[in-house]
Order: sequence, then C-alpha cells, then structure tokens
Amino acid sequence: MSDIEIAQQAKMEQITTIAQRLGLDLDKIDNYGRYKAKVSLDVINDLSDRPDGKLILVTAISPSPAGEGKTTTTIGLSDALNRINKKSIVCVREPSMGPCFGMKGGAAGGGYAQVVPMEDINLHFTGDLHAIAAAHNLLAAMIDNHIHHGNALELDVRRITWGRVLDMNDRALRDITVGLGGTANGFPRQDGFDIVVASEVMAIFCLSNSIKELKQRLGNILVGYSKDGTARFAKDLKAQGAMATLLKEAIKPNLVQTLENNPAFVHGGPFANIAHGCNSVIATKMALKLSDYVVTEAGFGADLGAEKFINIKCRKAGIKPDLAVIVATVRALKYHGGIEVADLTKPDLAALKQGMENLKRHLSNLQDQFGLNCIVAINHFDHDTDAEIELVKTTVEALGARTVLAKHWAHGGAGAEELARAVVTMLEQDNQPCHFLYDDDQSLWDKITTIATKLYGAAEVVADKKVHDKLKLYSETHAHVPVCMAKTPYSFSGDPALRGAVSGHTITVRDVRLSRGAEFVVALCGDIMTMPGLPKQPASERIDIDDIGNISGLF
Repeated sequence: MSDIEIAQQAKMEQITTIAQRLGLDLDKIDNYGRYKAKVSLDVINDLSDRPDGKLILVTAISPSPAGEGKTTTTIGLSDALNRINKKSIVCVREPSMGPCFGMKGGAAGGGYAQVVPMEDINLHFTGDLHAIAAAHNLLAAMIDNHIHHGNALELDVRRITWGRVLDMNDRALRDITVGLGGTANGFPRQDGFDIVVASEVMAIFCLSNSIKELKQRLGNILVGYSKDGTARFAKDLKAQGAMATLLKEAIKPNLVQTLENNPAFVHGGPFANIAHGCNSVIATKMALKLSDYVVTEAGFGADLGAEKFINIKCRKAGIKPDLAVIVATVRALKYHGGIEVADLTKPDLAALKQGMENLKRHLSNLQDQFGLNCIVAINHFDHDTDAEIELVKTTVEALGARTVLAKHWAHGGAGAEELARAVVTMLEQDNQPCHFLYDDDQSLWDKITTIATKLYGAAEVVADKKVHDKLKLYSETHAHVPVCMAKTPYSFSGDPALRGAVSGHTITVRDVRLSRGAEFVVALCGDIMTMPGLPKQPASERIDIDDIGNISGLF
C-alpha cells in the first residue's frame, strides 16, 4: 500500500484523549476538528519546575534520490520508545506545500511510521504557513504603501531587501516588477518571491520563545536602506504588532498523533538548505517538559540540519541534544559510491564500501566536532543483503559507534524496538555534553570558514569584495550572531554532482544576507534558489480527489 492508503486506514484517537494522556488540561488545548489541536503557550510556564526529558536528534547522511527516511525513523523511534514503556513525544517540522506538489513528496513520515491525519498535515494543516505568508506579505505591502504615501523614511527603492513569499514552487515569480499601471498603483520597482519556508518570518517564528519575543524579533527585521544608506527596520513602519497578531494562533504548537496513537508535535518548517531546518523552539521545549524522551529531526544531512540545529537552534534556545541518531540506507550509500539510481537494488559491496565514506564523514563530524554520542540506524529495505548490512555494521563499529538495523517502515514501532533500547542504554551512560562548533566572538568570516573546513572538508572558502564588504558592515552590529549556510544538501561541496565525502574543494560564498530579526547571517553558497521551481512532471499531476472527497496520489 502507498503511504496515503496506510494513513487513511489509521484508527485515530480523539485528540482530547492524546492530550489527556500527556497530562494536559483540556482548557489548555484548542481543537481543530477531532484529530488536531493547538496547545496553549501557558503549558511551558505551568511546567517550568518540571525537569526536561532527554533530547534525541535524528539526522542523516547526505540526501540522495534513493531516500534515507529520516522523518520516518524519527517517528518510528518515538513509537518504539513508547512500546518499551518510555514516555516519548516526537517533534517534527510542518511540510511546505511546495515540495508536496513538486518532487519531494510529503513530509509526514512513511509506511507504518507516520504522523496523522497525513493529508491535513501535508496540505493546509492548521494554517500556520498561511499565517506566516500573510505576516510576511503584510510587511511587504506596508513598505510599498509607505513609499506611495510620501516615503517619510526616504527608502531607496533600489535597496529594498524585503520581498514577498508564496507556499508554492513558482519559478516565474523569482524576479518580477511591481507597481506598474500608473501613479495610483505605487512606484515601479524590482521585487521577487521566495517560498514561505525561506522567509525570515518562518525563522523568527521557529526561534521565538514567546509572543513578546516574536514581536520584538519581527520589529528588528531589516527591510532596506534609505537614500543616505541608513538601515530601516519593520519597527520603523510600525509593522511588528500587526504581524505578530497574524501569528497569534500559529505560534501555538500543533498536537497530533502517530499511527500508533502516540503524541506528536508538528510545528514550524524552515528548509535546511536555505534556512535552519528545525521545528519550533516552543514545541521542542514544551515536549521536553511533557515527556521523558523527545525525538526530533533536523533537515537534510548532518552537515546542514544537525549543524544548524546545534549552532543556531540550541544556541538560541538554551538546549542541547543528548544523543544523535544518524539514518542511512544501504541503497543511498551505494549511490554515494557511484551507482546510479536504476541499479541500487543490485548487491554491490565495492560501491557500498566507497559510499561509506559519506557516512564516516558525518559520524566523525558529530562525534569529534560536536562531542555527541551517536547511533547509526540502518533504515531497512527488502533488497538489502546480509553481507551489505554486515559491512555497514563492521565499518561503523570500528569508528566507535553502534549500528542498529531498523524496520519501522514495514513494522512501525515494533520494527524499531532494538533501536529504542540502544538509545535508552546509551542515554543512561555518563555522556559528555554536546558543544558548539564555533564561539560567538569569532568573526562572521571565521564562522563560515570553520563550518566549511571542519565539516565540509573544504580546502578554502572564497568570496568577492562585495561579500566581504557586506560582512564588514554586518560585523559592526552583529558580529556575535551564528551563520546559516545555504548550500546544496546533496554534497559536502557546493556542487550537487560531487557525491560521497569529497574533500579539498573550494566553497564559494556568492552572497550574504542579514536576518536581523532571526539573528543570524545567511551565507549563500553555490546555486541555491530560495524559490524552487516545479519539475517537468510535478507530483501535482498524480494528486486527485474523488467524488466523495477521498484524496489519492499525495504520497
């Protein structure tokens, strides 16, 4: 059966039942139908004296067309922990509709390790992404309105840095001209759209601990520069109050359930290649107060998702993971060993051995650069041979990490019980705390080069004078902030065609942007698009709904 067919057969419990099982008072939740709810932010304050649970980060090798199953493993592990009588909550990101209708597909797990209701989560869900788009575009409208009505801030229309967003892949909107049609329609100027998950509002939404902090961060958004070069911010337009008002309900974490009726928070969803790739701080902190174990994921491979999870999210939230689980598949490792997609089901120990270099790099980074204890989860496929699985196990264990074969896609939580027991055993040991890759007081350029050389294996990082001049300008007031690397997720380099564990390459930083409200600097490396396009045959061609409302083809 397809993922959507499995999800449609799920026997869901009322969301009030899930909430009560967590110990939540029903007056602290707002139902969105029978199977979804928003949870009041008061819960974190109510439980402030309760100790935090253990935080388990699920990450992966570099992505491949073969897929790794990181979200599926995250959900399956949490289900397995509950099966062995450990109180666990899974925290994952909200899907963007862009990939759902594009080529990546849904983001609610797969097989028998899913969060449900799957169709709702992958589509409009509780409207969070729409609210983020509305808040973002309100600021854009207020900028043009301010210019139209006299431009008291003397904004230079050539130096507006705030564009518009849409939760859909639409390459035609990357570069546009607005304000055409005469004086009644404003001043013509160049503009463009990003996808919602690349919006700084999304980053702010996911990094804020409260509505107060949310509003403050929104006010600090850089919108452009005046004609004399003075920076102008959202608060100069008095936009932050209305923007925060649009996000009043969205900022509450979304409570749903897994196929096995275990609790799940699905909240916030920045991409990891162009943003920081983690679910909301609020949802994670709430889960840590409500359970003994929290299983969360970070987008794409560990070089992007895990790095940003630790250096950005954890740094700002005051939390740290206690353990990392690295997801790998035999077929994805063979892909990194040079095998093409059509041949990945064929046994090939030589290619697998070569592809293991990618896993070894990620494992070494997490163990040596961040000080994390790690477990490698082999996400099982039927065509994996015993010899291939044994090669992965012996190679990983020689590096001081444990490997567990997990079959959660086919068997749900039962298929990940061995992984859950391994996680609990490791967490019960004395673990050295995770540490950051760089210090706050390092220069912005040093932070960029540290990530590129220590994690990506680059020999050097280069950028033109324009980039260095912008970094110098940002350093005058924001030298202390972390950096958010925007690069291809498919390679340690800036070239997606270079598989495996490429090293000695050059990383080119073609531009940098200050996300002043989110408090990080984005370094754009290589050909990264903040508004994706649809493929030649988009997934939307397969999606349909019948006469009585049943959805098919979603994933």
